[in-house]
Amino acid sequence: MNTPPPRELKMIVLGLILFLLGLFLHVGILETIGIVLLIVGAVLWILGAVGRPLAGRRHYW
Repeated sequence: MNTPPPRELKMIVLGLILFLLGLFLHVGILETIGIVLLIVGAVLWILGAVGRPLAGRRHYW
């Protein structure tokens, strides 16, 4: 399995941190933003790993 590029990895880690903070602090907006960042980071990682161009670019930076 390919390791994600640094930008996708940062997005996934930030999403996880925000989600956990929102969960422990009971702040709904942080949970929502964290989940969105996790999903977007994972989708970009998967699309980049299979070589599928996204928005006209083969590599999304």
